[in-house]
Amino acid sequence: MANMNADALVSSRHQPMGFPEFVIVIASIMALNPLAMDMMLPALPDIASAFHITTLNKPQEVLSAFLIGFGIGQFIMGPLSDRFGRRPVLIDGMALYCIASLLAITASSFETLLLARVLQGLGTSATRVIATSVVRDCYVGRRMASVMSLAMMIFIAVPVIAPSLGQAVMLWTHWRGIFIVLMVYGVLALIWSAVRMPETLPESERKSLAFFDVLGAFRQTVTNRQTLGYALAAGGVQGSLFAFVFASQQVFTEIYGLGHYFPLAFAAVAIGIAIAGFLNARFVGRIGMRVISHGALVGFVAVAGIMLLAAELHMLPLPLFMALSALMMFAFGLTFANFTSLAMEPQGHIAGTASSLYGSITTLLGIGIGTTIGQAYDGTLLPFATGFFLCTLASLAVVLVVEKGRLFQPHARPVT
Repeated sequence: MANMNADALVSSRHQPMGFPEFVIVIASIMALNPLAMDMMLPALPDIASAFHITTLNKPQEVLSAFLIGFGIGQFIMGPLSDRFGRRPVLIDGMALYCIASLLAITASSFETLLLARVLQGLGTSATRVIATSVVRDCYVGRRMASVMSLAMMIFIAVPVIAPSLGQAVMLWTHWRGIFIVLMVYGVLALIWSAVRMPETLPESERKSLAFFDVLGAFRQTVTNRQTLGYALAAGGVQGSLFAFVFASQQVFTEIYGLGHYFPLAFAAVAIGIAIAGFLNARFVGRIGMRVISHGALVGFVAVAGIMLLAAELHMLPLPLFMALSALMMFAFGLTFANFTSLAMEPQGHIAGTASSLYGSITTLLGIGIGTTIGQAYDGTLLPFATGFFLCTLASLAVVLVVEKGRLFQPHARPVT
């Protein structure tokens, strides 16, 4: 009976893939984005040297350019996938990613490298939108949150190992070798998806690309309080993650003097997100998305406040900084997957467009917050800690508005 119940929970829309392969494929295509971000961290000083960059925070543009392409691209990927289906948009996006990686390998100027990074971001915007849309095509409610958590548990392992992988590549070659690895991974993921990923959006459910129809779908998305509210809240917590990624190389190497050991410290902190994904996948079906994500967000604010106080008092040694950062990454892992599921829950009829707009809102808001905090780096931890606290506090305020002050309470139906 248990096996029958388990089988009944598995969607037939992703056949011939079974459930384990489906989760792994979703995680693999989602992983293109964090891999392209975090492998670059150890290479930033070498890129600055190669292109004779002397401005302190300018190398961060290698990261922010990628995220700008990623954020903008999501505006168009969702409507395209709602019109033409998930597969063609996914395949074309991954092909663009591979071409952009080749451009980065051959870049002769910093500007060309930034263009390649924008195009890489555009390509991975398709993978992010399609992954979320495919999961929503196949699953709903807590089951959707569980699937997203399993996928995120796998792909979140990427930030844990990516900086170390980037450092290892640079031991054998130079920073361009990282883009070779990214291109090879992209090609392999493209082949796997082309061969095994089915079309999960039936033709009968596809939407028009007429301007007013797309505008209407965007309007339905942004006028839904639950969707828009959780998108804004997710953007706030994602901004703290981007800030950590942007400034981590400078913080670990300049403030704490870790040098080439920086990727190990980054991995130790980032593993908190992977643990959170595992625990969320196990317990979200029983406890619920709101209880877990609201509790994690309150904890996020509290830990960020402790870090800010410690930074103000100049009492933030490396072990304490790493412990607090790991706790914040753990809280992020519990909030982001559930916020995504809560935002998408009312949007099954326009999953592609809603996923597109949700991704753009969270990414662009996160870029704005993360870039502001990253560019404020002045050789101390105070701007970093202040930014963490303010953006998580703002996210908590937004969630309180969305839920009308009632945290931790599951709802029988989505908020409209």
